[in-house]
Amino acid sequence: MENIIKEFLSIPTTCISDAVDGLNNLHPAIKPLKDEYKLAGRAFTVKIPVGENLSVLKAISEAKPSDILVVDAKGDQYRAIAGDFVVGMAQTLGIGGLVVDGVIRDIAGVKALNYPVFSRGTTVAASGKAGVGEVNVPISCGGAPVNPGDIIVGDADGVVVIPQAREQEILANSLAKIKKDEAREKSISGNPEAIRKHLSQLLSK
Repeated sequence: MENIIKEFLSIPTTCISDAVDGLNNLHPAIKPLKDEYKLAGRAFTVKIPVGENLSVLKAISEAKPSDILVVDAKGDQYRAIAGDFVVGMAQTLGIGGLVVDGVIRDIAGVKALNYPVFSRGTTVAASGKAGVGEVNVPISCGGAPVNPGDIIVGDADGVVVIPQAREQEILANSLAKIKKDEAREKSISGNPEAIRKHLSQLLSK
C-alpha cells in the first residue's frame, strides 16, 4: 500500500471532508454495511446502466490489488450489482473494497466475508449481464465526480473522494485540521470556563 494511502486510512472522513469544504463527499446514503469498515485506495471506476453488472465482473478481473471498485449504478435500489459470490471474488483477488451508488444482495453472506462494502443498502433482485457498461472511465458516484486513480476513503460516516491532482495538498490540509482539532479539544475539554469562552467566540462571528 502506498504511503499516502496509509496516511489517509488513518484520517477520519469527517476531517478530510472539512479539508475540502465538503465538496467531494458521496451521497450520505452510501454507508458501510458494518460501522467498523474502513477503506482507502485508488479508484477503479465502473459505469453501468440500471440492472446490469457484467462490467462489475470485468472490473474485478482487471483491477489491481488494493484498488477500490467504485460503481456508478445510478442510485438504483431495486437490482443488486453484486452478491456474496461476486464480492467474495473481489476479496480473494485482493481488491481493497467496493463502493457502489446502488445496492448489493446476500447481505448475511457479504457481512460474513468481513470485507468493506459501502452501498445504499440491500435488495433481493439480481442484475442481468447485457454487456453494457464501461470500466476505468470518469464517473459520477453518489453525486461526486470520480476519476480513475483518485483516492477513495470511507468509514462509518461515509465516503470522500480525493482528486489525484490535489492529494498531497488535501493530505496536508487534513493533517493540519487534525492538529487543530486536537489542540482545541485539549484546551477546553473538561473546562467549563474555556468552553463558554469558545462558544462566545463562535457566536460572535
